[in-house]
Amino acid sequence: MASAAAALAARARREIQHRFFAADAVRPDRAIAFAPANGYEERQFARLRDQGVIHEDTSGRCWLDLPAYDIALRARHQRVRLALIALAVLAGAYAAIAGAIAVGLIAR
Repeated sequence: MASAAAALAARARREIQHRFFAADAVRPDRAIAFAPANGYEERQFARLRDQGVIHEDTSGRCWLDLPAYDIALRARHQRVRLALIALAVLAGAYAAIAGAIAVGLIAR
């Protein structure tokens, strides 16, 4: 269930990015009117706006800040990388302990 929600959130993030990039709305003078298509897009849009990736002018038009987008993307990739490393370390520790138990080095 959690993986399905994560996949829907990632898709919503990609759709938002695509709409801004397709309109070349990456500067204040190229801002566009944006309305989220569903609840997932609405939450991701709010998150991107809170992170400073998306800015809104006084008329309600929005643009994507490329440097902030790059920083947010790198931070997300770093978190995923760290989670995968932690998972690999845990799997290695589990395999080592299970192997030691199987060989008899550690009593059950």
